[in-house]
Amino acid sequence: MTQVDSTTAVLNADVPLRVQTFSGFRVWRHGVEIPISAWKREKALHLFQFLITMREQAARMHKEQIIDYLWPDVDLDTGNQNFKVALHALNKVLEPERKPRSEPQFIQRNDLTYSVNIETIWIDAKVFENQIATGNQLLAEDKNGAIACYQLALDLYQGDYLPERRYDDWSSAERERLQVLALGMMTILANLVLDQNPLESIRLTQRVLNIDPIWEDAYRIQMRAYINQGNRPLAIRTYQQCVKVLSQELGIPPLPETEALLREITTL
Repeated sequence: MTQVDSTTAVLNADVPLRVQTFSGFRVWRHGVEIPISAWKREKALHLFQFLITMREQAARMHKEQIIDYLWPDVDLDTGNQNFKVALHALNKVLEPERKPRSEPQFIQRNDLTYSVNIETIWIDAKVFENQIATGNQLLAEDKNGAIACYQLALDLYQGDYLPERRYDDWSSAERERLQVLALGMMTILANLVLDQNPLESIRLTQRVLNIDPIWEDAYRIQMRAYINQGNRPLAIRTYQQCVKVLSQELGIPPLPETEALLREITTL
């Protein structure tokens, strides 16, 4: 299988449910998007987003724990009722033609624990993370393979994780974790393409700095990219911006390697 074929296979996995979490939550069932109007109960949508977010932990999460996360301010009876209504509505949205008393395909129950059936659901955040992990493994021996994996991860990372749930505590840790993964991946990719495509390296590092302006590795790579373009003034300006931001945000100077790079540039 060629790299192009492999990438296509990752993006078009043969599963009945596809979930987009980056830059807005969307769900497709058998290739057809479930319209927002189908989510008649917001509690059902919240429950699904929560189970997607906790997909690694949810199999070990008791119903009462889920209730505590989603409805922390209600009493036990109200919480149980909320959960029952949300779960019923969620299964109805995901499987509108499921026969009565048959087991749901996408939401699994084991006694009083619940989880998503990861074998039947394609999730962009999961594929994103897997592609970065594969790229990291290939990095030492297969530069082009690593670049292809990082590029696919980059294509998937279209924006913040579940921006609709930005103010819900249960989504914050996952959003921040995935953002740090994305920043690290973009920095590595910018370094990998530095020699053959300095313009792309500049674009990637600028995207990193737009998200996190104190990501110092990105400044150094951007400085080198400008030098590769023969643009020493912009390389120096990038250094000056680094000094300014680190001073304003953290009250610290750049790292010694950043200072050494400036000296190298000024002697060119």
